[in-house]
Amino acid sequence: IFHLFLHTRKKMGLLLLLVICQCAINSIKTHIVSKPNIILLMADDLGIGDLGCYGNRTLRTPNIDRLAEEGVTLTQHIAASPLCTPSRAAFLTGRYPIRSGMAAFSRVGVFLFSASSGGLPSDEITFSKLLKQKGYATALIGKWHLGMNCESTDDFCHHPLSHGFDYFYGLPVTNFRDCKPGQGSVFLKGAQKHLVIPIQITGIALVSLAIVQYIGLLKVPLQALGYFLLIITVSLVVLIFFFSHFRHLNCFLMRDYQIIQQPLSYENLTQRLTKEAMQFIERNTDTPFLLVLSYLHVHTALYASENFKGKSKHGLYGDAVEEMDWSVGQVLDVLEKYNLSDKCLVYFTSDQGAHVEEISGAGEVHGGYNGIYKGGKSTNWEGGIRVPGLLRWPGVVQAGAHIDEPTSNMDIFPTIVKLADTQLPSDRIIDGHDLLPLLQGKVTRSKHEFLFHYCNAYLNAVRWHPGNSESVWKVFFFTPNFSPEGSNGCYDSHVCFCHGGFITQHDPPLLFDLSRDPEEKVPLTPETESRFHEILRVVHQAVDNHTRTLHAAPNQLSWNNLLWKPWLQLCCSSLFQSCYCDYESGGSPLQVHLG
Repeated sequence: IFHLFLHTRKKMGLLLLLVICQCAINSIKTHIVSKPNIILLMADDLGIGDLGCYGNRTLRTPNIDRLAEEGVTLTQHIAASPLCTPSRAAFLTGRYPIRSGMAAFSRVGVFLFSASSGGLPSDEITFSKLLKQKGYATALIGKWHLGMNCESTDDFCHHPLSHGFDYFYGLPVTNFRDCKPGQGSVFLKGAQKHLVIPIQITGIALVSLAIVQYIGLLKVPLQALGYFLLIITVSLVVLIFFFSHFRHLNCFLMRDYQIIQQPLSYENLTQRLTKEAMQFIERNTDTPFLLVLSYLHVHTALYASENFKGKSKHGLYGDAVEEMDWSVGQVLDVLEKYNLSDKCLVYFTSDQGAHVEEISGAGEVHGGYNGIYKGGKSTNWEGGIRVPGLLRWPGVVQAGAHIDEPTSNMDIFPTIVKLADTQLPSDRIIDGHDLLPLLQGKVTRSKHEFLFHYCNAYLNAVRWHPGNSESVWKVFFFTPNFSPEGSNGCYDSHVCFCHGGFITQHDPPLLFDLSRDPEEKVPLTPETESRFHEILRVVHQAVDNHTRTLHAAPNQLSWNNLLWKPWLQLCCSSLFQSCYCDYESGGSPLQVHLG
């Protein structure tokens, strides 16, 4: 009887242990599929070499580094574009921006004005739309840069609230040098370069017409001459008005559909964005939420609050990075305060690499550091597209893991859509892939065998990671012409461009193996790589297959959609009152600036 009792107790113990294990497994499974909270943190123009967790030893980023320690560090995380607007479009939709018309065929690849008519098309499906349909509270705080209106000042066809966000607090366009007095202008140099000669030609033509009219060599109808002069005068007046009021017209802060500060004030701006993010979390502790906190840091104009100004070892740029890190820490702290850390996936990245050409008027470096990688923002060299990729979800993703497989910012779309227990759209191609199996260590290979790198709407390069190899081949069809020659960027033009005399075409294409040459220093040749022609053949076939999946989409970045349209201008007072108001600082809604 005694032996029978021991045997029975042993079986019961084993059974109890199995039940406990099964409960634990079920608990983890339930945790994964029970609509976790999602926080997506996106920096602007941050270099991969600016963070401690990616090797920086002089900038202090303990809170961002904490995400790496408690989560996964992606070491080959790729932005879908090296420019703000197309990269963010790809991030929100999980699709190459060429598919949605968010890639330019002209020189300008981003939106420059709040009163442009282009933007993320309303028929594009964003992850925020899908999560909102599943009961998530959704908010975008910070930079948008994906358009505002189409035909009138109140249609808000491209507004964040038209793309699945319940709440918006931030900038409709971006942070320009022109937005901050004393920081110079992005536009004046280009305007002077492209307008001076046409104005001179027009002036010479008018004087010549007047002379030939006076001496009788040619009879020009005075009415036609008057109309021509009127058109020129009106055009000049509009241009002068626009550039003299650029800050008021394009640099303003909105809450939902209302302008609350015009022009934008940089005073405690990061604190305000952070406070809005924390309050959104606090309002939704009992509701699944999606928060996209899109920092203005570290796009120029650089700024930092008094608590951070002059505290870093890298001037104002370093101050801005360290202030952003503080903000990340505040968000993580509020998650802990409400016991939400284990119920929340947190992702940190940058929209593209550091803008290496950013030098202040005083000669101070205002661009970031891309580590060992070549080039920067606006190029598809690794420095322009290899960005930080950090994901933390305690108990679900591996802690302290490093993954060197190719991944993309487009992967966030399918990853969080699946976590929200909803289906991917079946009527369109989604180029991203679910990251969770990779993050949990269930698989060791990325699903991205090929990644296509576009410079605006032009296919610039292709990355190939064969399934049976550790190599990561990268093929360039053209490369930007750095200026001055031998430098690491296009300093003469402030950014690199994608066509014409700004690039060099390569036939055969340049070939690199990033697994051996991540700095892209030495192109391979048939003499140094025996599989040279075979690799190019495979890549060309992949390009053909990819191209066949593309369908024409309205060009949202055409000149017509990029140009400033006065009838679309948002203004909290009136154009003749300099578009001034300040709700943020306690100003009256009717307060206007008459000076």
